[in-house]
Amino acid sequence: MAVSTLSRIAKAMLAPALALGATVGLATAPASAAVWNSCDQWGNTSLNGYTLYNNIWGSGAGSQCIWANSGTSWGVWANHPNTGGIKSYPNSTKAINKTIASLGSLTSSYNVSVPSSGAYNTSYDIWDTDHDYEIMLWVNYNGAVGPLGTSQGNVTLGGHTWTVYKGTNGANEVFSFLRTSDSSSGTVNIKPILQWISGTKGWMSSNETIGDVQFGYEITSSSGGLDFVTNNLTVSSS
Repeated sequence: MAVSTLSRIAKAMLAPALALGATVGLATAPASAAVWNSCDQWGNTSLNGYTLYNNIWGSGAGSQCIWANSGTSWGVWANHPNTGGIKSYPNSTKAINKTIASLGSLTSSYNVSVPSSGAYNTSYDIWDTDHDYEIMLWVNYNGAVGPLGTSQGNVTLGGHTWTVYKGTNGANEVFSFLRTSDSSSGTVNIKPILQWISGTKGWMSSNETIGDVQFGYEITSSSGGLDFVTNNLTVSSS
């Protein structure tokens, strides 16, 4: 996962500039009158204070199309082959731009419908503004997928119990929190997780500025075409 995570960093940063990239598939959004849809590799749009990205960045990817009713109600149809390596991370991004120390609160609620087959994780991807640190929160996962780094044991934070992994991909530190049981809906209090990383563990400074909170699906394979639906998502900070 080290190499693929590094690629995602570089390519995610290029997404806005490459929004008119080549179409990678012919599938279309559901017929439920989505206000936006795209099958472009780097397709993106801003809705209701969130930015949506199709974000097909991995090698050997197949077809993928994203649709949205709003920034908080959206989904993806993906048909990626049963080969190793992450193919995409379609996501909805909310900009925060506050230091950990200055955050009064940072919470998110999610409600998703995900397939029982394929290889993927449903995850938050949280970045500092310099992209020195990446914090992933996996709320569910399926198939042959796994986090970067080594296990640091279990911890209960933000309303959930996680198995924590710590590693590096050569460009940034990666802290992955894998929920110990799958969840399709819930609320995560993100601030205590950031405080635990910075204060309790000392893995990053509390003066680091949290730039983006992303939520989406890190898809390795979805052969035949699978649907990933974000029924509702909210990210709130103060």
